Amino acid sequence: MTKTRTDNNLIIDNVSKEFIINDNRVKVLENVNLDIKEGEFISIVGHSGCGKSTLLKMIAGLVDFTQGNVTMGQKQIRRPGTERGMIFQDHRLLPWLTVKENIAFGLYDFTKEQKEKMISEHIELVGLNTFENAYPHQLSGGMAQRAAIARALVHNPQVLLLDEPFGALDALTRIQMQNEILRIWEKEKTTMILVTHDIDEAIFLGDRVVIMSNRPATVKKIINVDLGRPRNRNSYDFSLLRGKVYSEFFGEEENNYLEYFI
Repeated sequence: MTKTRTDNNLIIDNVSKEFIINDNRVKVLENVNLDIKEGEFISIVGHSGCGKSTLLKMIAGLVDFTQGNVTMGQKQIRRPGTERGMIFQDHRLLPWLTVKENIAFGLYDFTKEQKEKMISEHIELVGLNTFENAYPHQLSGGMAQRAAIARALVHNPQVLLLDEPFGALDALTRIQMQNEILRIWEKEKTTMILVTHDIDEAIFLGDRVVIMSNRPATVKKIINVDLGRPRNRNSYDFSLLRGKVYSEFFGEEENNYLEYFI
């Protein structure tokens, strides 16, 4: 179901976050500023432990912030809401429920007919038409993530948050799922924010790549991905952008030697 577009820009304004660990204050994020337009696909990359996932959870309303403000459509975010869906690295499907029942979980205030229609549409959207009565243990990793995507999208969120959703998949399935999420994004026009360690994935999917600094993390640089779609990972322009991202982490002299960012 394609949504009607409204002014639902997401604004992260001067956000900082501290955790108390063993009576010590640990600052994870410091003065993070980011303006995400409705319908954009944003990729966020950074060193492990710098606070990327914490930032995503703040947008989801799962983690409070110490300073600053997070708004969507000029409304402050302080708690979870159905207008923001989230997908994690593991699918987190309930093992005792079928695919259909997992997608339906949390659907309230709808008639039986409305639920059936919504579930059917989203099963078709993610290509699980013949697996609606399967249990999670009967699915491959990619299929389970498809079900998790359908469960997140069935509420028709304005923003979909993806926390390394393909990290546990094999290389071929990962590429397939990247193409799948891109197809859904182009169809649904949902704002998507992806946290990933895979720089190629960040460039392939994102309109912009947001590079976070070391902890306490802030926005170090934003690189526009001025490439058409579909994108060719082996093209010269793609390689140039890959080099720009790598250079922010490792320096220009190392671009010829580093193939993966961990």
